[in-house]
Amino acid sequence: MTTVFDVADYVLKAVESTTSMKLQKLVYYSQAWSLAWDDTPLFDEDFQAWANGPVCVELFRKHKGVFKLNANFFEPYISEDLSDMQKESVSQVIEDYAFMAPHELSDLTHREYPWINARGNTPPGMPCDAIIEKEVMRDYYAGLIPVV
Repeated sequence: MTTVFDVADYVLKAVESTTSMKLQKLVYYSQAWSLAWDDTPLFDEDFQAWANGPVCVELFRKHKGVFKLNANFFEPYISEDLSDMQKESVSQVIEDYAFMAPHELSDLTHREYPWINARGNTPPGMPCDAIIEKEVMRDYYAGLIPVV
């Protein structure tokens, strides 16, 4: 199975460079929409409901202290290429979200149920390491898909 680093690498190569915060949100939305569209996670790693939005701790540990990431940042951590279906999902997320600024993406996640639910009663701005459950992500984002 692919890892969070495989997805992060694909995103970075597509956008060429971005901030660590924006990368976290693009990878989060890639996971969320893959769960909604394909009922399959892109990777096993989880996201936590941090104060500035969803963060994958494993990904954070690799980019901690680096504000801007370039296209080759995650190459040493790549385990396998994404499938065509995975590439299609991630590419659609990039098309739909990459134009947004990092703080806009963070604000967007703060208005969505998966992050709100995981944070529970944690006051705004306070640390939180609660997991945003994949099932909650799948159900929420699948509910946003228009019925045709």
